[in-house]
Amino acid sequence: MKKILFTAVCLIGLIGFQDVQAQETQLSSQPNFPKLDTSPLDMILHRNQKDEVLMRVIYSRPQMRDREIFGKLVPYGEVWRTGANEATEITFYKDMSIGGETVKAGTYTLYTIPNEKHWTIILNKSIHTWGAYEYTDEQDYVRIKVPVRNASHNIENFSMAIEQKEDEAGANLLMGWADKYVKIPFSPAG
Repeated sequence: MKKILFTAVCLIGLIGFQDVQAQETQLSSQPNFPKLDTSPLDMILHRNQKDEVLMRVIYSRPQMRDREIFGKLVPYGEVWRTGANEATEITFYKDMSIGGETVKAGTYTLYTIPNEKHWTIILNKSIHTWGAYEYTDEQDYVRIKVPVRNASHNIENFSMAIEQKEDEAGANLLMGWADKYVKIPFSPAG
């Protein structure tokens, strides 16, 4: 009887050991997902009162990480991809007016040229680009200047948001990082 009991315990242990090995094999064959990007991709949408999407912006959100941003990491007077990684892209689903300039519906790259007192906002026809390495002003569609504003607190990650204008169809695209931000006015054309 002791031999039968000993054999049964050994078999149960062996089956359990094989089950653990099978689970470990399954776990090791699982995909190795990467860590979160240090400048994660984000998207904002702007909708009208009828819940129709008017605009979409896809951009990456770099972090300050105790670095001096404007004038150092992002040099003044140079074309910036307006974020990190791929250049920021903006899609208009209807014709829009931006700073008094009419922009046809479509997708554009959103570049900027930061300066201390103003930013030049550039909508460029070349899309699906990495950084600003391939930027050429020959592809510029619209350029406007907007004043730089001081933020009430530091903005750790480069951020964008929509600010709806009161009693108007238009809105402002806000872009901010560190202690600065800009407002880009836009509204449906026509």
